[in-house]
Amino acid sequence: MRAGPKYQLIIVSEYALSQPEFWIALSASSTKAFQVGTIPAMRQVRFQGRVRRWKSHNPRDPLGPHSAKGERHFWVWLSLAALVSVFGAPLPCAFLALQQSAEPVSASADEYQQARERLVHEEIEARGVRDARVLAAMRKVPRHLFVPPDQQKSAYVDSPLFIGFRQTISEPYLVAFMTEALELKPHDRVLEIGTGSGYQAAVLAELVAEVYTIEIVEPLAKTAGERLRRLGYSNVHVRAGDGFRGWPEAAPFDAIILTAAPPQRVPPPLVEQLREGGRLVAPVGGSEQDLIRVRRTPKGTTEEVLLPVRFVPMTGEAQKP
Repeated sequence: MRAGPKYQLIIVSEYALSQPEFWIALSASSTKAFQVGTIPAMRQVRFQGRVRRWKSHNPRDPLGPHSAKGERHFWVWLSLAALVSVFGAPLPCAFLALQQSAEPVSASADEYQQARERLVHEEIEARGVRDARVLAAMRKVPRHLFVPPDQQKSAYVDSPLFIGFRQTISEPYLVAFMTEALELKPHDRVLEIGTGSGYQAAVLAELVAEVYTIEIVEPLAKTAGERLRRLGYSNVHVRAGDGFRGWPEAAPFDAIILTAAPPQRVPPPLVEQLREGGRLVAPVGGSEQDLIRVRRTPKGTTEEVLLPVRFVPMTGEAQKP
């Protein structure tokens, strides 16, 4: 029997509002969050709207129409928000958040499979991901095996989750969206920058011939490599190191994906390692980030913006002026 929803009222300082880790933590710890409070707090609504459970079916408009499931809670939340905003008025440097905790997911293998099916149907396919191979990979890869044990109950909630070392595993919809944007073919060779727990690499491995993935946090790289081998992903090659300069001895690649955001632009060595006709998908920016797609053509490269996002920053050489 599932437990009913639990609500918490959170008060944090305005300083915390400026810290990316706070917003990652808030989105990672809840299925839905609705903010009310002071004007400084409301500046963050645009981002938090992207990670609410009732995200728009149009990824370019994250604050657009919410899902029918979310609508059932909307009027209750709106009423509570009005009350909180009135009583919270004397708190000029505070942020008030009404948070619904994630529903627990059973450890049964069958129920995990059912949870994946439900996630793909309600949060990925319904919001515009159409590639049948990508959808099949998202249904197959066991996300709960790529997160810490205390996070497994939330593995099939469409939310980022902490994996340690100030890193997160991206929300499943965004994993699927970015994977589809790579336009992968079965014979492709793909480079990933930012292995994390190995989940994105596993999804890629279901779709292409070879995956090369680099993780700057050595303990994460080691754990991800062991996990991927244990799960039978023999076509994934893991390296610990700074991904800024890519993997030149394995280049060129048909596709490259970054799961951490360089502050200003995609590192030039990565673009150089794209095969002609290759695609690169990456978040770029600081406090405001966009997911972009770069294509390598005979005449150079083209770039397009796909949607606004929020990723952890790319560290190492990418942070140098």
